[in-house]
Amino acid sequence: MASINLIESFTEFKEAENIDRPTLMKVLEDVFKTLLRKKYGSDENFDVIVNTEKGDLEILRRRTIVADGEVEDENAQIAYSDAIKVEPDYQVGEDLYEEVEIQDFGRRAILAAKQTLSARIGDLKKNILVKKYADRVGEIVTGEVYQVWKKEVLLLDDEGNELILPKSEQIPTDYFKKGENVRAVVKKVELKNNAPLIILSRTHPSFLAKLLEIEVPEIFDGLIVIRRIVREPGERAKVAVESYDDRIDPVGACVGMKGSRIHGIVRELRNENIDIINYTANIQLLIQRALTPAKISRQEVDNENKYAAVYLKPDQVSLAIGKKGVNIKLACELTGYEIDVFRDEEMEQAEFDVDLEEFADEIEEWIIDELKRIGCDTARSVLDLTTEELVRRSDLEEETVRDVRRILQEEFDKE
Repeated sequence: MASINLIESFTEFKEAENIDRPTLMKVLEDVFKTLLRKKYGSDENFDVIVNTEKGDLEILRRRTIVADGEVEDENAQIAYSDAIKVEPDYQVGEDLYEEVEIQDFGRRAILAAKQTLSARIGDLKKNILVKKYADRVGEIVTGEVYQVWKKEVLLLDDEGNELILPKSEQIPTDYFKKGENVRAVVKKVELKNNAPLIILSRTHPSFLAKLLEIEVPEIFDGLIVIRRIVREPGERAKVAVESYDDRIDPVGACVGMKGSRIHGIVRELRNENIDIINYTANIQLLIQRALTPAKISRQEVDNENKYAAVYLKPDQVSLAIGKKGVNIKLACELTGYEIDVFRDEEMEQAEFDVDLEEFADEIEEWIIDELKRIGCDTARSVLDLTTEELVRRSDLEEETVRDVRRILQEEFDKE
């Protein structure tokens, strides 16, 4: 069969490597059978033979030879006198196969068929692309930056498919240049205006989870499991991990020797601080670990209302809250509890104390020595005991003790 414009669409078949051959042949067959039905009213007696390797096809028309004057259906039968013009040896009752020239369909029909064929191939490619990336949601992919816009970045994968990285899914300090390779996780795949839209993300927790899986073999092998991940992209992330093997320290394995495993991830995430903590079902211990790097003095937990009041030394409060409140926000997300941070007044008072030697100008030295003898070497240690207790334990008189306590208390009152 002569090559025509319609067959040029075979080039698209060769490019569409992901489309299996039976599907391609079925598409071509459907397109041509539509042409046949329009021209002949039926496609029952036609065979469409497709050769995707050579990039051509042929259409055979099959009719039964009948005696002259007995033709009832021109599509299914041919008169004997017409049959022997094709081949003199034909006999009545035999089947005659004739090749149908595509040019016979007419220019307009061929053009319409070519457009239909291209559209069908395009739809197949779209469906295959959607399925391919739908199966990869949550996985890391690498794309080359093709175009940078204000609200999004266009990437191309190895096969030239377009991937979108919206501004909202970029780490605030991300900066990309054309031609640069970028790693991100497939967040979702959707069809917009009948076109596949593959959305990537560098801010989603799953991106950090997959990076950890790549860097930490124990996670990949299932020996360590990531229980929870919360992130403030570019600022801080908290990862709760648990080990199924008592011999493996999950935190140490994730961090690596001298931070070797975590450093690469921190660089990928634009210096995002990553706190790796041991997961536990003990909520008080989990809250304590979640507020890392702050150290908790004590806490009061209301499990019914999922609320925790946490008390810390004054110098630990800012650490617990973190820059712009990020640390406590992530701790709340990680634990599922609403956490309020308070200064521990008891600890604050305990922190302020004065050595008895500082009162040498007001208290005689022998009195200070006597107090030290019973274990009271600071002002707070003296005031923590009652007057009666001090009199009983020392050789001091009650009036002396009262004067000493008054002097010491005045110092605290000033503070």
